[in-house]
Amino acid sequence: MKPWKIALFILMVMGGLLLATLFSRPVVLRGMRSEDGLTGGKILIKYPTLNTFLGSTAPAINTRVDSVITLAGKPDGELRTSPPDFSSIDTAGLERIAYPAGDPGFPVRLRALLEGESCRILHYGDSQLEGDRISGYLRQRLQAIFGGSGPGFIPIKQVYEQLAAHVTVSENWERLAAFDPTQEPVSDKNYGLYASLSRFTGRAVMTSDSSANDGAAANSTFIRINPSFSSYPALRRFNTIGLHYGNAISPVKVVVRSGDSVVNETALIADGSYHCLEIRTGGTPEELMFVFEGGSSPDFYGLTLDGTKGISLDNIAMRGASGTVFSRLNPAGFKALAGRLNPRILIFQYGGNTVPYMNDSAAIDNYTRYLAGNIRWVKRQIPDAMILFIGPGDMSTMINGNMVTYPLLPYLDVKLREACSGNGWAYWSMFRAMGGENAMPAWVDQGLAATDYTHFSPKGSRLIAELFFTSLYLDLMR
Repeated sequence: MKPWKIALFILMVMGGLLLATLFSRPVVLRGMRSEDGLTGGKILIKYPTLNTFLGSTAPAINTRVDSVITLAGKPDGELRTSPPDFSSIDTAGLERIAYPAGDPGFPVRLRALLEGESCRILHYGDSQLEGDRISGYLRQRLQAIFGGSGPGFIPIKQVYEQLAAHVTVSENWERLAAFDPTQEPVSDKNYGLYASLSRFTGRAVMTSDSSANDGAAANSTFIRINPSFSSYPALRRFNTIGLHYGNAISPVKVVVRSGDSVVNETALIADGSYHCLEIRTGGTPEELMFVFEGGSSPDFYGLTLDGTKGISLDNIAMRGASGTVFSRLNPAGFKALAGRLNPRILIFQYGGNTVPYMNDSAAIDNYTRYLAGNIRWVKRQIPDAMILFIGPGDMSTMINGNMVTYPLLPYLDVKLREACSGNGWAYWSMFRAMGGENAMPAWVDQGLAATDYTHFSPKGSRLIAELFFTSLYLDLMR
């Protein structure tokens, strides 16, 4: 073939490919992903648009994120018991907490609660809190400054790795959660303060010596508690153990042992109401075991492992939740447990699970109103508590092969801030604290977030918790 024909053929092919870019359009896929392409029915052929081909749609590089990551120092997991060294921190670069308009005294009242003889904090959130990651770091920082010890709330039936304390149970236990969409709600919707409960199944049988060896314990219904040496030192110290239960309608005997010694032997109160079996020890028990005997299980709302005074902070992780389950709970049961524990500060951390499913700003508006209504429901049950809200961090989705911020995430961050201000709650933007739009890829590259571009790694959890704590401490001590 003659050279000019070959050149003409190449030009015609290139021209046809270029012309096809004029017919390519961005196609929104599930999870707010987007790809350029040519569509026909349900078929998508990925193909660049003219703008993509010319390189004009490349994501902007986030130049702030690296400086943000260094603000709290190296996230090496070292124990920090002293206040932040502000001489080495560029506090002007920190994302500060936004307080309600017209309420300059909010941090003053917050400090007064933290400095009180005892102050329980409830930290509700989604899977970012699993394993006590963010909560644990924040707890040890607050306890080091304001006093206190112990990990606080621990679920009885474990569904994820819990670093705050080692709690093991016999095999005949089940966990029911108000936020688990795969489960039918319990009939009275009474999940207590922590939105989940545990029950033993079948008849609980007590062996003659349940603490003698693991073989004997395996044949009984038990809860075994050991301090965790994977957690911070203050979290390993507790001497006030609460077993919270309700809905007991038939006799259940319980023997509490510490090693070879019987600490308590009693029957749970079978009147259907909420109660707490409290055990106080002289120091942290190396092992504490509750062994049960009875035909029908009460609803066990969880354990609390605390010191005698100072800060207690409960990690309440709800995998898959968006903060909209509270108004479906039994208010009497919720209020009864809250009355016993007297939480003074509530931290809510939600929003991330909704982001991939929001298609427009109207959906964000509706979600924000619904979420605010649920928090107001909690506030009605615990009217004297102060509220802080932590918004979702940056999350990435793939658009034309690039991992970029979900398009509606910045708008959600703004609407959450507005909702908090309008309701008298404080708000901290984790999204902006991370560096803002398109920050997540840098966190992933530095090992601070998982490759799902959503969840923090353990190092990232410590760093984001330190950024929040430092912002809070600046306001408390000014």
